[in-house]
Amino acid sequence: MNAVALGFDRTLLELKMYSREKEAVFFSFLFPILMLALFSVIFGDEMEAGGSQMSAAEYFLPGMISAGILLTSFQTMAMSVAAERDDGTLKRLRSTPMPPVSYFLGKVGLVVTTALAQQVLLLAVARFAFGVELPDTADRWFTFAWVFGLGAFAGTVLGTAYSSLATARTIGAVVVAPMLILQFISGVYFAFTDIPSWLQHIASIFPLKWIAQGMRSAFFPDQLASMEMAGAWEHGRTALVLGGWAVAGLVLCVLTFKWFKRGTT
Repeated sequence: MNAVALGFDRTLLELKMYSREKEAVFFSFLFPILMLALFSVIFGDEMEAGGSQMSAAEYFLPGMISAGILLTSFQTMAMSVAAERDDGTLKRLRSTPMPPVSYFLGKVGLVVTTALAQQVLLLAVARFAFGVELPDTADRWFTFAWVFGLGAFAGTVLGTAYSSLATARTIGAVVVAPMLILQFISGVYFAFTDIPSWLQHIASIFPLKWIAQGMRSAFFPDQLASMEMAGAWEHGRTALVLGGWAVAGLVLCVLTFKWFKRGTT
């Protein structure tokens, strides 16, 4: 219980520090919301998907939700953990009586809080600013919930493991470049069927494609499932892939996490 209480305190501290990092707040929290607003203003009601007319906000919303999940989990964790390792924060924390689990609970609390706040704001903007009809059945909200949960957990553990690949000075480029590429090939900014098939197969290896497909199944009409690679929403495969990445990320965290900067003890 003491570790949990300390984890809650650590969460509050993490949120306070996160709110002071204007670049992190913009690129991981506000970026999907601003992109949705930008696409909605530029394209208006001119989008067509599977023979159906829809507004740009309706079309791009699942993709922006998906990108937001990985930005607030994977990108936030990778960059913050790398920075704390290099500036000695992790080394100092390791020498305190605080249980290591409390540190990780604080990071999980940061991701959960920011990701949920981002999704609420994103959905509110879509609904009240651009008139997007949100899911009206419990099963669609359930799909949204489990895809969100699995995606956020996978992004959190993978981001923590990924932080070991670079220093605080280089982690930005190491994280942002792959994230941008994945967004372009995973159906976030373009219809997935418009992407060359060889890029579709590459995207299918990574979580973002499956988060985006899961979110489309929650927000798009069922007839648009024909636009997916397999012609179906594939909820079972989506859960399997995201769950597999979550387990793999957790194992990588255990094997690769370091409290100290390279070359120090």
